[in-house]
Amino acid sequence: MPSDTEAIIRTTTRAHAPQLPDVERSAAEAFRSAAGLEWLVSAPVMSVETHERFIAEGTSWVAEAGGAAVGFVCAEAVEGDLHVWELAVCQDRQGRGIGRRLMARAIDHARDCDLRSVTLTTFRGVPWNEPFYATLGFETLRVGETDPRLESILAREVDQGLPGERRCAMRLRLRQPPGAVES
Repeated sequence: MPSDTEAIIRTTTRAHAPQLPDVERSAAEAFRSAAGLEWLVSAPVMSVETHERFIAEGTSWVAEAGGAAVGFVCAEAVEGDLHVWELAVCQDRQGRGIGRRLMARAIDHARDCDLRSVTLTTFRGVPWNEPFYATLGFETLRVGETDPRLESILAREVDQGLPGERRCAMRLRLRQPPGAVES
């Protein structure tokens, strides 16, 4: 599919917040084709209030086309990392590079803030999840490589009904931790 150059990536404003749950619902339609995960199509999405919190923190970016939100990424700076909580692109805009551009904006923000890395949790093996993030340079963390914060997020996701065996944490390292030796 061609690149979607008409979508403009910008910092999300409060005016965008009411549109973002619908973007997330549209994006979830992709799970209709993911065996065993079809139920996510009707799963709850982030509330407008939660989006407003990310907007207030300056860690939410939106893809806008024709005056409407067609994608977003929201994140949170925590413990020296930028943690991506959600990336969503409307189903009819998927596969056109919007998600890649949104992630680039979040990664640039993390670099500008001199954060150590960008982290996220996602589904293993689902093409638009773990394999997609790997193309951006994210590495899947094995057992023992995750810190307590990521372990807590994964545990909370299981408590909320996500299948733990299909979830993973990923990290894009932006700089070496203090005292690390580059090989």
